[in-house]
This record gives sequence, structure tokens and C-alpha cells, in this order.
Amino acid sequence: MFGKLLIANRGEIACRVIATCKRLGIATVAVYSEADANARHVRLADEAVCIGPAAARESYLRADRVVEAARATGAQAVHPGYGFLSENADFARACQQAGLVFVGPPVAAIEAMGSKSAAKALMQAAGVPLVPGYHGDDQTPALLRAEAARIGYPVLIKASAGGGGKGMRVVERETDFDAALASCRREASASFGDDRVLVEKYLVRPRHIEVQVFGDTQGSVVHLYERDCSAQRRHQKVIEEAPAPDISATFRAAIGQAAVEAARAVGYVGAGTVEFIVDADGAFYFMEMNTRLQVEHPVTEQVTGLDLVEWQLRVAAGAPLPLAQDQITLHGHAIEVRLYAEQPERGFLPSTGTLQQLAFPPASAHVRVDSGVDAGDMIGADYDPMIAKLIAWDSTRAGALARMRSALAQTRIAGVGNNLAFLSRLVDNPQVRAGGYDTGLIERELAELLRPDPVTPALLALASLHVLLAEQRQAAALAAAAGNPSSPWAIADGWRANGHARRSLRFDEADGTSHTVQVEQHAGGVWRLDGVSVRVLEVHDDHLLLAAGAHTVQGHVVTDDAGALAVITADARVRLQPYVPLAHQAGIADTRGGLVAPMPGRIIAVMAEAGAEVAAGAPLLVMEAMKMEYTVSAPAAGTVTALLCKVGDLVADQAPLVEFEVAA
Repeated sequence: MFGKLLIANRGEIACRVIATCKRLGIATVAVYSEADANARHVRLADEAVCIGPAAARESYLRADRVVEAARATGAQAVHPGYGFLSENADFARACQQAGLVFVGPPVAAIEAMGSKSAAKALMQAAGVPLVPGYHGDDQTPALLRAEAARIGYPVLIKASAGGGGKGMRVVERETDFDAALASCRREASASFGDDRVLVEKYLVRPRHIEVQVFGDTQGSVVHLYERDCSAQRRHQKVIEEAPAPDISATFRAAIGQAAVEAARAVGYVGAGTVEFIVDADGAFYFMEMNTRLQVEHPVTEQVTGLDLVEWQLRVAAGAPLPLAQDQITLHGHAIEVRLYAEQPERGFLPSTGTLQQLAFPPASAHVRVDSGVDAGDMIGADYDPMIAKLIAWDSTRAGALARMRSALAQTRIAGVGNNLAFLSRLVDNPQVRAGGYDTGLIERELAELLRPDPVTPALLALASLHVLLAEQRQAAALAAAAGNPSSPWAIADGWRANGHARRSLRFDEADGTSHTVQVEQHAGGVWRLDGVSVRVLEVHDDHLLLAAGAHTVQGHVVTDDAGALAVITADARVRLQPYVPLAHQAGIADTRGGLVAPMPGRIIAVMAEAGAEVAAGAPLLVMEAMKMEYTVSAPAAGTVTALLCKVGDLVADQAPLVEFEVAA
């Protein structure tokens, strides 16, 4: 086994690899960009090396700097994690040439499966079923358009070297093909350095089932059963579970054997995933093989009781697979969800900011959390916006779902937009509970999944007491700073010579809905909120326990950088903006709207000129953030009166991009 391992990655997967290395007694070396100097993986590793500026292309994608860091620190092996250089054959080759063990498959296997087109041809020769499509070398737009017509719409354009939903577009009609192709190529080039694509028939309402495989240097190949990854948005997985629900033992054996044959066809060594798309009639087709550890590997670990990172390290060191196929058994059911810094209500745009609160349920035999960040860390625009993965296990699928619902209810995230409420609704969706759902589930159920929690009197009570107690603390702090902490002005208890203090508190939702709470303050720490007597029973950091009338209410309230309140209870999460009259009078009210940047990012394409008359929905420019493209379109028919940015510009969230005049 290795004495020292360099991890050529960041975030959650780097922390995950470090955990296994600590258990095995292997020293770890982290690499980091300037933006990640204080990142969690840097704090956890035994030593760390800075390899460049924040941009991934100048740091985490610099194979030469990673290899030099490994050599300089005396590492014997390099674990690539997933993403970045993990499926880069040139990087694997460079490691070997430097005398380093690459913890991954042979270069030949990466090259064989790195091109989706080449992989399809190889699988066809091996007898693995394929979706009808075009996987050839001729990449001229005219030919690709003709192949799409031959296959029949809808079609899927997919980056040949891609993964994770990047460089992938569904095209419903021929008139949309050229624009979708151009967008795929830009995104593929930016993410993988390769703009080649393939075109396939887009199956309607399929399932996405993948199989974990492992090979060793002695020629043995096994599978560790399947995972269902059908709950997706923008072709990115949101929920993964193992084993796949609602399949037969015959299907499980057939898809597992097909995956093993696919791995054998390329002489595979190490951890890999063979992904299949399953049609409504039960037929399955090879999609791609990911020559690395997958984001969703924890669910396989939970149902097999195995540490896949440990298997990777042992196989890379030349050891045989620890178990034969008949020794690998399934135990119970596991479900994983991906927690992202994003704004579901704004089309899942990434969110940036400081994680002012991040709390998870305690780890147990039933709940596991894999995260690359801690409370207080910054979520920036340079990398994938994943916050954590939450994994629940139980002896039955129904039990695992119940454990997941409870774990999500105990999770608290504040400071950045996030998909926690969205995930809670998704896990509780009737089709998810029933199992056997298809990849179109989220799109069909989106309106219900995005429905905001109602703002109840209990939530308003928590928000109100948070504001009132903060005012008391502020008054005391000001008096102490003035050298007179005993001043009566330091006691914000609402005392009045004749009667009780009365005031109104207003809270606004993101959609403009306002809620007003009538507050009457009594001595002795008692308030009446809209006529209901409220007392504070307990306050600790952001946690409040209140007695409201005959009921108790508890929850967490956190103020973010914009002054908004994240109010979190066991069954609801809302964001409320306290109304500050002086701020509104000074013109500090919300100014969102118009053609502004929906997030921080880089302008990568401009499709309109000043003075151009455009139709509603016409694309005006494209920006890139967190490895994905976002198109800013005309809100209505009108005229572009001015362009305020150009290709290559870095723009902040809400930065003005285009001046636009709506047609009369």
C-alpha cells in the first residue's frame, strides 16, 4: 500500500478520499487554487500545495502543476477524484511517466471510453446494445443535422468527452438544431477541452440505471450491482438509489453482466461505472462508461458494506479484488440526494455567498453526510456549487425514504440559495415513493416541487422574535460601547409611561407578498403578536423556542448578507426580507429586473448588436458560470439600445448587461 497519496481534486470528493486514507494510515497531500486556500480539503489533508489562480484551467486542470506537486511532496500515487483531470488520458500518462501510480484505469481504457463515439463502436463490437444514433468522426454541422433527421426527432446532442449533463441538449425540432449544437460545443470545449459531439435518439420517459464495476490487474472483473439515477434535471442527477427499485432479478443479472462485458472489452482496471438508459419496454442500451469513481458511489457502499476508495487504492497497488462476484451481496436500500447552492425558483441558477449556517443530522448507521464545506465557508462562482451529499440507509426502501425525509428536515443551510426544500418535496413525491419513475419526473412535477412553503403565523412569530431580540442586543451593545451599560436606553423592553409599546413589523417574500405582524410589547419579556401572547423559552445562537398561546414553536432564524431571514422549522423553510422604511426611502429597495446578470459569471457569446430589433425570447448573449451556460434572452419584442458587456467580461450578480426598449 502507498505511504503518501496526492489528491488531484477539491471539495467533497477530496475530503472523501482523505477519510479513507486516514483510516488506512496513508498520508495525504491536497492541491488547491488561490480561491481554495482555506477550503475544507486543505484543512483536512496532512499537507497542501497551491497550484494556481482560482480559474480551474489555471489550477485544477493544470496536469503539469499537479504532477510537480506530487513529486515535490514525495507522494507515490495520485487519486484524481471525479471531474477535472479524472478521465484525462494525458494526465494519467503524465503521472506514469513521472513514476507516480495513477489511481484509476489504464491509459488505454480511458482513451477507449473517453470518446463516447469510440466507446459506442467498441460496445457494438462487444455485443452490448446501443441506442440508435451517430457516433462518427465527421463533425460538420451539415452532416450532424442530416444524421439527426435520419434518426428522427427528438434527438439528444451530447459531448463525446462529456459527463455530468455538460455539453448536452435535447432538440425537439430541426429549426433548433444549429443553435443547440453551437451551445453544446462551447460548453464541451470549456468543460472538457473537446468540442466533438454525438447525436442519439432521445427516448421518451426512460429510466437511467448504471452499474458499478471493478477490475484488477489479474484480469478479474466484478459488478457491485446497480444504481437508479432517473431523478434528473438538465441531465444532472438529483437523487440516486441502490439497488434500483421495481426491477426483476433477471433484469438485474442481465444488466450486471452487460456491464462486466463492457469493462472486459477494454481491459478495465479499477472503479468504473457503466451507464444504461432503459426504455419503457424494459430494453436497456449502453450510454457511456465513466472511467472513475462516481459522485453517487456512497449508495453502493451503503448496500454492499464496502469502501470503494479502499478498493481503488488496493487495486492500484497491484492487489487482487478483495471479493469474488458471488461474495458481493446486497443489504437493504440506500438513497442519496445532492445539496446544491442554487436557486430553484430562478431556474436553478447557481448561488454564491457565505454559508452562514450549515448543520446536518448526526452521522449514524442510517445517515451519512459527505461534504466539502463547513459553516463559514464561501461558495464562489469558480467551481461546481455542490454543498454536500446526504445519504440514508435502511433495511427497506420505504425505511430509507423515511430516514431521508427526517435527515432533510434536520438539515439547515443559510447564507446561500439552496435546493433543500426542493429535495424534501421530491423525496416525498408519490412517484418517487412508488419507485420506477423515469427521467422526466422532475420536469413534469416542477410546479409542485417549486411551490413555496406557506408563511404561517408560527414562522412569522419566529421571524418577529428574531428581529426583536436582535434589537435588544444591539441596544445593549451600543450602551456598553458608550460606557454606560446601566443606562435605561440600553433596555429595549418596550416600557411606556402610559400603556404598552405598539408597532408593526413587515416581512416580504421574494414574489412581493407582504406580511405584517402587529406587536405589543409587555414588560417581563412577553410580547403579543397579532393578539397572541408569546414568550421566549429558549434562545441559543440562531435557535428559538417560543411559547405562543397554548403551543410551542421552535426553529432556526439566520440573517444572510442581504439582510433577509432564513426561517427554518422541521416542516418548512421560508426566506423573508424585513421591511426597513429608511432603507426604502433612501432607494435601497430591490432593483432586480431588466436584462441583468442572473449570477456572477463570464460573458462567452454576444448574439445581438446595439440598435437591433429582436423578437420576444431571442437570445441576446450567453454567460458561463460554474461550468454551465446560461442564455439571456429578450423579455419581449423590442430594440437593443445598448450592450454593456463584451465577450470575455467577468460580471457580478445583477450587473447590467443590456439596455432594452420594449416595442410599443
